[in-house]
Amino acid sequence: MLNPLLVERPIFTEKTERLKNKESAYVFKVSQKANKIEIRKIIESLYKVKVKSVKVINVRPKFISREGITGVKSGYKKAIVKLQSGHKIENI
Repeated sequence: MLNPLLVERPIFTEKTERLKNKESAYVFKVSQKANKIEIRKIIESLYKVKVKSVKVINVRPKFISREGITGVKSGYKKAIVKLQSGHKIENI
């Protein structure tokens, strides 16, 4: 059984908006445990669309230093989901 919590949330930036309008691709933050097949099945079942391809990117943690205080921005995994032509996610 698929766990819909593997797909955490969509990512909204200027670049993701361009991808959405130009290539019908949507970007999601996903769990570190998720793989391409699970992501494809979850997106198809949640949004009732047909997925053409899924690309997965591991975003590395970033070290931050400000005014003598150091810290770490945690890394995460994101998925770029391209939809087949004629399909669109309306809820986002």
